[in-house]
Amino acid sequence: MDAADLERQARTLSGCIPPPLVARLLELGHEREVESQAAQGEWFCARAWAQLLGERGRQDSAREVLAPYVATGWWPAAQFQAELLESWGQAQEAIALTRPYAQAGDRMALDFVGRLLARHDRGAEAFELLRSGVEDWFLATALVDVAEAAGRDEDAAALLTAWIPADHRCDTPWCSRGGLDADTAVGLLARIRERQGRIDEAIALLRTRRVTSVNGRDQLAELLARHGRIEDLRAYAALDDHGHAAQRLAEVLEERGDLEGAIAVYQHEEVSSTRRYHDPVLLAGLLSRHGRGDEAIAVMRALVDSPGGAEDWIVDTLCTLYAEHGCAQEGLAHLDALKARRDGEEEWDFFRMRLPLMADCGLLDEAIEQARAHHEGDTGYAAWSLSDLLAEAGRTEEAVAVLEQHPASNSPVLAQRLIDLGRINDAVRVLQNRPSAGPVADPWARTYSNEPPF
Repeated sequence: MDAADLERQARTLSGCIPPPLVARLLELGHEREVESQAAQGEWFCARAWAQLLGERGRQDSAREVLAPYVATGWWPAAQFQAELLESWGQAQEAIALTRPYAQAGDRMALDFVGRLLARHDRGAEAFELLRSGVEDWFLATALVDVAEAAGRDEDAAALLTAWIPADHRCDTPWCSRGGLDADTAVGLLARIRERQGRIDEAIALLRTRRVTSVNGRDQLAELLARHGRIEDLRAYAALDDHGHAAQRLAEVLEERGDLEGAIAVYQHEEVSSTRRYHDPVLLAGLLSRHGRGDEAIAVMRALVDSPGGAEDWIVDTLCTLYAEHGCAQEGLAHLDALKARRDGEEEWDFFRMRLPLMADCGLLDEAIEQARAHHEGDTGYAAWSLSDLLAEAGRTEEAVAVLEQHPASNSPVLAQRLIDLGRINDAVRVLQNRPSAGPVADPWARTYSNEPPF
């Protein structure tokens, strides 16, 4: 084994046995296979087997499993062994194992070791380790997290403030790219001020940012919600085009038992093009959670029937609601209506939504036949859905045969079916024969530009 191959396994999950199937092998009692593969360079088998040995008190054996992986110098192997050591109460050994990686400048190792030190009453040491990397947003985030344990909040705040111009106001989507930009520093500084109890100052800082939403969550909205500033949150939500602040407001009202207030957040006549789809889907989920399935379905039907609303993901959400609330027949009727609107054409992305609804109506055999007869029924992407239907009907051998026609695009599913049939060697062969692309690019090495092509 070598570090490059291990990195490819971890990044692409190709040419190896992925974690869900390792778990399935163990669940079905195939421990010897997992042990054997762990000794042959299968990283996810090695992880699972070492974890299991540790839980059984065989810590020395767990170390032996991981030793050849750690010996390659590959950081994730050292990190996993350190995590096991920490869980076994051997934190100092974990620190000793990983510190050389941090000292060599590996940013992932710096983050891990800094947090590890802070968890074990060595906050000051963690702060000093991370402070030199403050220009890197990733390490700056870790620095802010360990500063509290180190009692160094003001020192961290000073380091961040140096990156924020006195008149800072982010006015371009590119101001959040690259290293520690001013806008990111503002967000981190706001976290420090909040935990110091300087809430108004934290709010004022966040209002200087162009965008406070990351991965669908809004930092300012979260702060206002945590401190019960509902009217401030309501005012902010009214101005937020993304809808993330409105979502947080609705969540808070729902948590407080004000269901009608939460519903009202999503009910308005004019919204931006983004929220036009965002809000009805969230409203339908809210209604469904509170047993108002008919209303939820009505909301989604209105969205689907609106101009431009019959996108596949929206229709899929509606079909899921039909299935969850025992209305599969109505769901099929609605799909028929959509098909008619398309002059009788129904591409696979929409046709596949019929299949679970038909199964719920007791039409499993008919669903299988229709799937086979569909003009895209012999494609690799259709094979997955068809194999699921066949497996549900207890026709697992047929499910395997369908997937074997398209092994390259369905290897994990095919392997799972083979494992369920007890054909372990065949399953492993399918997974390990998956073609892998060339060298895997480092996702942390990306550069950004505001010049086309983007």
